[in-house]
Amino acid sequence: MKSGTPMARGFAFFPAPHGRGYLAAAVIFAVIALDQLLKFWVKTSFYLGEDLEILPFFHLRFIQNNGMAFGIELGSKLFLTGFRIVLVAFLLWYLCRIVKSLRMPLGYIVAVSLVTAGAFGNIVDCVLYGEIFTNPYPPYVAEIVPLGQGYGDWFQGLVVDMFYFPLFSFGWPQWLPLIGGKTFSFFDPVFNLADAAITVGMAMVILFYAKYIGMPDNDGKATEDTGAE
Repeated sequence: MKSGTPMARGFAFFPAPHGRGYLAAAVIFAVIALDQLLKFWVKTSFYLGEDLEILPFFHLRFIQNNGMAFGIELGSKLFLTGFRIVLVAFLLWYLCRIVKSLRMPLGYIVAVSLVTAGAFGNIVDCVLYGEIFTNPYPPYVAEIVPLGQGYGDWFQGLVVDMFYFPLFSFGWPQWLPLIGGKTFSFFDPVFNLADAAITVGMAMVILFYAKYIGMPDNDGKATEDTGAE
């Protein structure tokens, strides 16, 4: 059987568009639901800065930030929230296009779905959390309050992070310039499930599906296809 025949292509690319669409929707819904459930639990169970050691190399540490993934700061809060909304709108439109293309591998659709879900998960924090949560000082924990009685306005919420992996650390020798005597710790950033979904999705695209980036045409063939037979 030739690899370019419709049957062979079907085995490789899961050809039913509606099935691919359902898969993308399921991935997005599952990531957003799990991300928000975890954030609600952490925010209403941990005081800000509280650290729970699960394993020596895995902690739950409750922090909040204004920035993007892993606490990176980039521009104003409103700019970041607006950027996320525009990005998710584009990714949803792009997903609707690629699920109809038989040349787009299923793994690529899953990867884009993960990025979409992760971006949307952090949008919820930014848009809604300031309106429905209190934000007390430690050792008190946040409470869910009626809409409009929270710690901030719409689009001004803080993103909740909790995963912390202090895998290893060591001290630099005293004789080293600038860093001598200081402690190096890996991995310091605290992140959430939405950040992890974005990272995994982007890694999948870069490592396995970079050649499929592009717009599928109306005939179901990717305009940037470089040999999906």
